[in-house]
Amino acid sequence: MKINQNGVSGINPYQRQLNKVQEAKKAVEAPKDKLEISSAAKGMQEVSKLTKERMEKIASLKQQVAKGEYQPQPEKIAEGIVKFYKK
Repeated sequence: MKINQNGVSGINPYQRQLNKVQEAKKAVEAPKDKLEISSAAKGMQEVSKLTKERMEKIASLKQQVAKGEYQPQPEKIAEGIVKFYKK
């Protein structure tokens, strides 16, 4: 007795459908974005010497205000405002 296979053999319709779904997912996935920070930008992010000095001055002024010892100097404030707007 001889058995002949009719139709296409070796094709799994479920696997074919799974392959289609996987190909669709690959087509939809976009490449990942990448962020690189230059060494110059990294240097800018670091706290500079001027910033440290400024933070110390602010802390000192806060202590003076808290103790009630701070006496503002209107002349220096006015000079600073004029210098700022002349630039």
